[in-house]
Amino acid sequence: MKSSIALIALALPLAHPEAAIAQTEPEAAAPAAADKAEEIEFSADTIDYDFENDVVTAKGNVELNRDGYRLRSDRVIWNRKTGIVRAEGDIRSISPDGDVAYGDAIVLTDSLRDGIVDNLLLVLDDGSRLAASKGERFSDGSLALDNAAYTACAVTTENDCPKNPSWQIKAVKVRYDPIKKRVSYDGARIEIFGLPVIPLPGLSHPVSNENRSGILVPNLRFDSTNGVSVSLPYYFNLAPNEDATITTQVFTEVAPLVSGTYRNLSEKGAFQLTGYATYGSRIPTGATGPLPDAQKDFRGYFATSGRFILDENWTISQSARLVSDRTFLRRYDISDDDSLRSTINVERIDDSSYFSLAGWAFQTLRAGDPQNRVPIALPVIDYRKRIADPILGGQTQLQFNSLAIGRTEGQDTQRAFASARWDLRKLTTLGQEITLTGFARGDVYHSQDNALNETLIYRGQTGWQARGIATAAIDVKWPFIGQAFGGTQTVTPRFQVVATPAISNLSVPNEDSRSVDLEDTNLFALNRFPGFDRYEDNLRATYGLEWNLNRPNLRIDAIVGQSYRLANKSNIVPEGTGLSERFSDIVGRTEVRFKDIVKFTHRYRLDKDNLAVRRNEIDATVGTRDTYAQIGYLRLNRDIGAGIEDLSDREEVRIGGRYQIDKYWSVFGSAIIDLTDAREDPLSSADGFEPVRHRIGVAYDDGCLSLGVTWRYDYEDTGDDQRGSTFLFRLALRNLGV
Repeated sequence: MKSSIALIALALPLAHPEAAIAQTEPEAAAPAAADKAEEIEFSADTIDYDFENDVVTAKGNVELNRDGYRLRSDRVIWNRKTGIVRAEGDIRSISPDGDVAYGDAIVLTDSLRDGIVDNLLLVLDDGSRLAASKGERFSDGSLALDNAAYTACAVTTENDCPKNPSWQIKAVKVRYDPIKKRVSYDGARIEIFGLPVIPLPGLSHPVSNENRSGILVPNLRFDSTNGVSVSLPYYFNLAPNEDATITTQVFTEVAPLVSGTYRNLSEKGAFQLTGYATYGSRIPTGATGPLPDAQKDFRGYFATSGRFILDENWTISQSARLVSDRTFLRRYDISDDDSLRSTINVERIDDSSYFSLAGWAFQTLRAGDPQNRVPIALPVIDYRKRIADPILGGQTQLQFNSLAIGRTEGQDTQRAFASARWDLRKLTTLGQEITLTGFARGDVYHSQDNALNETLIYRGQTGWQARGIATAAIDVKWPFIGQAFGGTQTVTPRFQVVATPAISNLSVPNEDSRSVDLEDTNLFALNRFPGFDRYEDNLRATYGLEWNLNRPNLRIDAIVGQSYRLANKSNIVPEGTGLSERFSDIVGRTEVRFKDIVKFTHRYRLDKDNLAVRRNEIDATVGTRDTYAQIGYLRLNRDIGAGIEDLSDREEVRIGGRYQIDKYWSVFGSAIIDLTDAREDPLSSADGFEPVRHRIGVAYDDGCLSLGVTWRYDYEDTGDDQRGSTFLFRLALRNLGV
């Protein structure tokens, strides 16, 4: 039978009989309590005590516990004269922090905190491991290891078979601080797949999930414009709710680039600041060569974003993006955006109303697009209120909207309107869903410098203008549901009539309703124009058919429709949008979902006269999460006049894919090709096959080690953003980075 005893109760009375006598006196109660706090809890199958030499020997499932330090082994010898505890065979030592040390033999003091271990394996509380031929643990819990190796990777398979870690750090000397949760090395090098790859003098890193200041993993890349570049980020853990990262990026062909990010999280919200800065040469957009047109100047980029919740209803959000020149973001591969947006917005939302006070500013990065013609919208006010009590059985919503648009050189516009919308939805006994809608709106506009607007139909008339809008509509859906094709299908005919008296659309400016195009998403809308500045008048009927099929693992949704306008006078919709004549073009959408293997969406617009494809858009993904192929195709062949720059035609294809070679290795690639030619754009000089960008890469990821190489080629030149190759090398090691 296993014996268990508190070692202090066994040994102390024998070695110090005066302590046993003192326990009988009241004054000695406090020292006895102190002694109890220092006792070693001890258990074993057998315990032998050598009274002559004052040596305790425990054998079989020996366990010792003192102040949270626990030791388990096959055999323990404690010399009480020297205070040395020696454990042998199947040793496991656990610290109060949960770190577990394994070894062949260990020599400790009787505090169990410090000692020397042979053939040490230390398993830290985050699962990472330290192994050494010899290790010494000190009284503060720190470790010093000789000829040691560290890894955060698993060393066994899912079947508990041993395996080599995908990476490990080997060093002549390793030190582990359990208080700071940090490992430091002397003479360190990283081995990946058993091959020594990177020497790392002075390396140290944390071994916990807590944020700590330090160096992050460097980034290596090469491109034909900037040459070889190395990025070295340093992370600052400023507080539990704020941090910062400073990155120095060095290039072989251009001046260094410095960037930084600051983040802050509070009880009310969060915000972030980001900045880039360098001093170097640039080629202005549209320049013909680097030598005569090169300029040296400060170049940089600043961005900020944030959102704050003031109370349960009020929030304030902001974002700002500013750049020194039009090619900086593309030159340093920060962003491909062709314009930058800055905004601030104060919002109030409750159960029945919405209020917004906002401001918008834009910076164009497009070649040939003058900044002084780019608008600033300030203020933009929008208020919406849903009436709680039904009116004539229907729901009513009110809206008030106002904005002011200004340009340093160009047309200025101010607008305000108030509107009311009433909707009544009913279900008949035959299953028909009928929706009645009434809409009324009054607009007031003021504009000046209208002649500076180069597009005539967008100008409107100078000065004050007013406009009234009234619309009545009825929308009928009649779904039929039944069994078909091994599943359930729904066939829903839909018919809508919308009546709006003639509106003086062209008398007011058009700032937000320019990119009009008939498609499935706006086929049954009261107004097919986006925005508020243009509103579709006349009497029209819209008809369509929706079809849905649901089977196990398969879902198909489709819609097709067309509209007819009673009169065709003074139509303001541009030719080529599908809405310019009495009969509109035919639009539709088909979606197919099969398990998680096939996702297919097709949108189209067919010319009403000859069924020519005016819009053809396909997005398809086939495969699993690990191995898949994607294709996206878009063709806009609307034959729109060259004077409407917002509706230019285009044809392009996007392809991409990923192939999982095995559990950890994969290859991937993508490409964008411009297929535009004279069929879509008579003024285009493209030959119908102009590659825009492609990339190919290989990646490895086992959850502990991530590495990859990507090659990207860009085919377009814009200023100093030159065409050419970019190689990106990625290496990430679990637990390494700071």
